[in-house]
Amino acid sequence: MKATIDHDASSSTSAAPVREAGAAPGLLSGEALERRLEALMHQDRFAPPTRIVTAESVNEASLHARAEHDPDAFWAEQARTLDWDVPFTTVLDDSNPPFYKWFVDGKLNVSYNCLDRHVEAGRGDRVAFHWAGEEGERLAITYADLHRDVQRLANALKDADIGKGDVVGIYLPMIPEVVVAMLACARIGAPHNVVFGGFAPEAVKERMEVSNAKALITVDGARRKGKTAPVKAAVDEVMGDLESLETIVVVRHAGIDVPMTAGRDVFFDEIVANADPICAPEPMEAEHPLFILYSSGSTAKPKGIVHTTGGYLTGVSSTHRHVFDLDPERDVYFCSADVGWVTGHSYIVYGPLCNGATSVMYEGAPDYPHKGIWWELIERYGVSIFYTAPTAIRACMKWGAEHPNAHDLSSLRVLGSVGEPINPKAWLWYHVVVGRERCPIVDTWWQTETGQIMISPLPGLTETKPGSATFPLPGVVADVVDETTGESIEQGQGLLVLKRPWPGMLRTLYGDDERYVETYFSRFGNDTYLVGDAAIRDKEGYLWIVGRIDDVINVSGHRLSTAEVESAIVAHEKVAEAAVVAQSDELTGQAIVAFVTLQGELEGTPEIEGQIRDHVAAQIGKLARPKRILWSDDLPKTRSGKIMRRLLRDIAEGRALGDVTTLRDPTVMAALEQKIVTAQADER
Repeated sequence: MKATIDHDASSSTSAAPVREAGAAPGLLSGEALERRLEALMHQDRFAPPTRIVTAESVNEASLHARAEHDPDAFWAEQARTLDWDVPFTTVLDDSNPPFYKWFVDGKLNVSYNCLDRHVEAGRGDRVAFHWAGEEGERLAITYADLHRDVQRLANALKDADIGKGDVVGIYLPMIPEVVVAMLACARIGAPHNVVFGGFAPEAVKERMEVSNAKALITVDGARRKGKTAPVKAAVDEVMGDLESLETIVVVRHAGIDVPMTAGRDVFFDEIVANADPICAPEPMEAEHPLFILYSSGSTAKPKGIVHTTGGYLTGVSSTHRHVFDLDPERDVYFCSADVGWVTGHSYIVYGPLCNGATSVMYEGAPDYPHKGIWWELIERYGVSIFYTAPTAIRACMKWGAEHPNAHDLSSLRVLGSVGEPINPKAWLWYHVVVGRERCPIVDTWWQTETGQIMISPLPGLTETKPGSATFPLPGVVADVVDETTGESIEQGQGLLVLKRPWPGMLRTLYGDDERYVETYFSRFGNDTYLVGDAAIRDKEGYLWIVGRIDDVINVSGHRLSTAEVESAIVAHEKVAEAAVVAQSDELTGQAIVAFVTLQGELEGTPEIEGQIRDHVAAQIGKLARPKRILWSDDLPKTRSGKIMRRLLRDIAEGRALGDVTTLRDPTVMAALEQKIVTAQADER
């Protein structure tokens, strides 16, 4: 990027100044905060605040009614807020369920909708991103800046013989170039395949291989908490035999030397500087794939979730406007997610840019260079909308209210939560300490597969209950059903399902239509999408998401396949067998617990435990490392050899065991329980 960089001395590695207790009236900490939270725990609902400013919010009360009366007309209305090269005449094509299509005869370009139309309307000087580097760098990136660089990169990709339908991998940290890369791909119709920067190179290779990626855009090195990890060199170690990969583009960000292979590797800044400055956006069919995003599933093979152009952009732009009550002329929006996850795709890149919003993008961790960095950024840029994960909120609770209390957060007016169900105490802490009891909290539920927010309060309209995502958004039909019959449950717990297609929904799993149908539509038929979460509907119709019903673990909002983690553990030379389950965790929502059987007569030791954890980190990424490893001489299996993870979850959570009569050897559980009792005694 060519915008000015300003190194901010106030964001150095030294700790931020902490305001003395009592220095700012009304800010609570310590025992006073605990008393306030305890008092609010007895309040079952919170009325919507009135501090909502957009004109559109006045009309939002009619959204539900309009959507319920004519869902197709409602979504058509949302889609027509976009600029179409060829207007659509068909809204929903449901002739071949579950392969639904939206706006199928229309054409548009996502990059044009996110950039050109704002520049053409005279808003090119508006800041698209206030980017903050973890060492204090600042960039103010305007829509005109993005427009310029996206066009040049798009032409550079075309010069490398990349065009419509060619998959481009993106493996970058939270730097402006990741947005440029995504929009350049969208401009020429090359579906992008972004891989979270925390994943190991082996995981990147797998995702490039199964998507048949033609190019990869990566970085010299990634910075994290003052340290720099070489990325390009690590990528080279695993990518050499990937036949489809013809080009690797390297962003120079960390300033470290990198190996470059002649004829394949090029530097980002050089190809952008040498490219033609004008690249007209190419009109794309509404159903043309915009991106593939790999999400862990219940088998070791990752699922390539395919999102298309017209429906996805309609879904994310409309929900971004409505859920956050966005006023692009006045608001500054900050989503703390990583672009490598769907939240970053939908609510850092495509939704906000399509709506002409000004956003904050931060490269670093929430506790670097100090534990108040998020609040410092909110104060510095006057952030009015903040969207983060319950895991992050719980971490901030642990660090203490003195960090947010040290900063002026009066600009905030809407708070959001994403990634997993939020526990009531974290909700209340967010409400009191960050929102200062005046900001509505939109607790959003959605998935990589849904593409867009599906269940959420509307700020200023919905009475909220801490821990409940409340109600489906306009145009979304969600239900809680009996897991056996599929019949709707008026009150109580069952399976969460979606009973009507929506624009932002996945269209298939890349290269695997059969798995798409089997995973999401085989249980209750092609007109009912199985979410994979259990949910409770209370007597007033509020929805409470309970958690996953399949073998996927949600660690800090990141979904990891048990099979994927098990495969990495078993690949260790000393491991004979492993089973992975989720355990409730106060900080991360869920934690990974691994039951491991070693080879031969080996005994489990702290040294071997460390080796296994490091091995998993190298294979998948650090976030997949088991929090606990429990040694087992054998695992509980049915007579057919299936591991009974249900019983392992009971042990991990300390619950009474369920039915063990189907086990091949019931004594296995008694032996395992005794081992855990002994281990806990040793820990004490």
